Amino acid sequence: MPKTPERFLTLMAVAATIAFATWQTLLNNFAIEHAAFTGAEIGILQSLREVPGFLAFTAVFLLLILLEQTLALLALATLAVGVAITGMLPTTYGLYATTVLMSIGFHYYETLQSSLTLQWLPKQHTAVFMGRVIAAKAAASLSTFATIWLLFELFEVAYHWIYLLAGSISCTLVFYLWRAFPRFTQPAVQHRKLLLRRRYWLYYALTFMSGARRQIFIVFAGFLMVEKFHYSVAAISLLFLANQALNLLLAPRLGRLVQRLGERRALMLEYSGLIAVFSGYALANSAETAAVLYVIDNLFFVMAIAMKTYFQKIADPQDIAATAGVSFTINHIAAVVIPVLFGLIWLQSPATVFLCGAFMAAISLLLSFNIPLRPAPGNEALVGRFEAPPASST
Repeated sequence: MPKTPERFLTLMAVAATIAFATWQTLLNNFAIEHAAFTGAEIGILQSLREVPGFLAFTAVFLLLILLEQTLALLALATLAVGVAITGMLPTTYGLYATTVLMSIGFHYYETLQSSLTLQWLPKQHTAVFMGRVIAAKAAASLSTFATIWLLFELFEVAYHWIYLLAGSISCTLVFYLWRAFPRFTQPAVQHRKLLLRRRYWLYYALTFMSGARRQIFIVFAGFLMVEKFHYSVAAISLLFLANQALNLLLAPRLGRLVQRLGERRALMLEYSGLIAVFSGYALANSAETAAVLYVIDNLFFVMAIAMKTYFQKIADPQDIAATAGVSFTINHIAAVVIPVLFGLIWLQSPATVFLCGAFMAAISLLLSFNIPLRPAPGNEALVGRFEAPPASST
């Protein structure tokens, strides 16, 4: 089996998925059953979970002393440990603490995975590779969700054993990646400082709106299933199984679609679809309708790979690592505030939360009209374009 950067990135994604999919699948039921959470507490927890994402820019300072590849593995190990101990602290503050630990690893890993992908992969193949990675993550998720369903339905295994099992499997994969793979070289020496480029402003704006909008899906779509439609752990697991089965089948095709359509058209399609989906959540009165919307929602988010390939095409190669951290911070500015604020709104009107999500998707759609058909350095936006600096500029 060749030990290539592509295989390394794919196996990292699988390890992260096993841990995070377990945490995500069990969270709402575990929080309600063992910590008596309401919409307010779940909002606080999700805001705390996003704080490490807001601080993702600090990864660039750790790169002064660690290789990106090494730091990515350490972050992945932190994610795995956080998930492994989640079930051992079934209280409000215990769940807050393990969530923050898990989130530190998750957000550092996501930052570095994105950076390494954009550095190691040629531009003409990145969208297709990202589609394949999403398919690999879907396969890992399918295995994880099926295992959770079997453990709950057939063997009645306690929450803490399932969390421990998932975290331990991820830790084992991290150890294998550390020992078995070589240290890959970087195509360009990366800046080890914070960077904000004027010419990346449209990418920053799209990233900010993505972070705000995504919170509605991550925090409240799943919570809607449990609180309003009374989905059990088994039902949530089956819903996630349907999501990941479609991702496994369609994600590589969607990656090729992004490559064929280009970033402008792909993002316009995604945001148009999300406006309809979020509006549907606000009006849904049956568990079946909500489930269909959830599956469609998940498929549209696959197309967000177009934002990453858009940045890859406009960026100075030396800017990728530093900008990956900054963009994650921008993505999480709204994410730190929205779960708490919208958790309070949820107590009065869940429909209002989803209508706000539709409005956010509409703003993203307007921004996507400003993406050129052929983005490149110096051609980052149709309106508000800035001259690209020389590639060697710092």
